Amino acid sequence: MFSAFSTVIKPRRRDLLGGFMVGRALPSVEQRSVGPFIFFDHMGPASFAPGKGLDVRPHPHIGLATVTYLVVGEIMHRDNLGSVQAIRPGDVNWMVAGEGIVHSERTKLEVRRVGHKLHGIQCWLGLPKQHEKAKASFTHHPANKLPTRDKADSSIRLMLGTGFGMKSPVKVFSPTLYADVILIDGASVDVPADHPERAIYVVEGAIDNGGKAVEAGEMVILLPEVEATIKAKGKTRCVVIGGAPLEGPRHLWWNFVASDKALIEAAKADWDAAVKGKISDRFGPPPDEKELIPLPNM
Repeated sequence: MFSAFSTVIKPRRRDLLGGFMVGRALPSVEQRSVGPFIFFDHMGPASFAPGKGLDVRPHPHIGLATVTYLVVGEIMHRDNLGSVQAIRPGDVNWMVAGEGIVHSERTKLEVRRVGHKLHGIQCWLGLPKQHEKAKASFTHHPANKLPTRDKADSSIRLMLGTGFGMKSPVKVFSPTLYADVILIDGASVDVPADHPERAIYVVEGAIDNGGKAVEAGEMVILLPEVEATIKAKGKTRCVVIGGAPLEGPRHLWWNFVASDKALIEAAKADWDAAVKGKISDRFGPPPDEKELIPLPNM
C-alpha cells in the first residue's frame, strides 16, 4: 500500500527543569530542516507545583524568526524592543531577530502561585540572506485573528504562511506553512502538496497514511509533490510545517543562526561584552530584567 509518509523522526527528549521535558525534532540526524524551519521543540506536557514555573533568563538571537504556540498554559515574553506580552493557547508570538534581539520567557507571578500546566511548540525559522540583518521586531497575533477551518470532525488553524486554502496575517519572509490540526477519532484531512517540503509532528494521538502510522511525539517527513491524506487514530492533534527551503545551509551556534560564520562570531563578541556591562544597542536588557545568560562554553 502506497504511503506519502517518508522518514520518521523520533526526537530526543531532555529534562530541562526537573520534570519539564523537551523533545527536539529539528535539527536531527535524519533531517536538518523542513522548508524554513530549522529548529523544532516540543515542550511538555508538564505540571508545575505552586511556586514553580518557567524562568528562561534574557538571551540573544540573530538571523532567525521564532514562533511560540501553546496548547496549554501561559508564558510571559519580554524583549529589548520593549515588548511585554503574555502568550496563551491558540495565539502566535512572532519574533524576528534579524540583526539582533534579546528576550526572556517566564511564568507570571500570579500564574506560578498556584499549580499550573504548560504544553506547546517552539520553532525557529531561518531568514533568507537578504533579511538576515533585518531590523528586529515582535508582533502578537491572538487566536481569534488567525484563519481557521472548522468542520464537524476536524479543526485547522493556520499560524504562518499559506495552506489548506487559507492565508495567515503573520508577515513571513519566504513561502511557509504552519498549521494546527485537530481531528476526532477516525477523521481524515488532506495535506496539500503546494509546498516543496512538508512534515507533520504528532502532538497527541496518532495518524495513519497508507497503512503507515506515526505516534505522538514523532515527526514524519512527507514525500514531495504528493498530497497526503492523514487519518486520526484516536483523538489527535498535530502540526503541519513546511515551505520552500532556504537558499543555502545555515550555521547554528547556541541561539545564533547565520549563513556566514562571521556574523555569529560578531554576535558572540557583542553579547559577551553586553553580559560584562557594556551598553549595547542591539543586545540591551528587556524591561524589568537585569540578569543576562552568559555566553556558553561550546
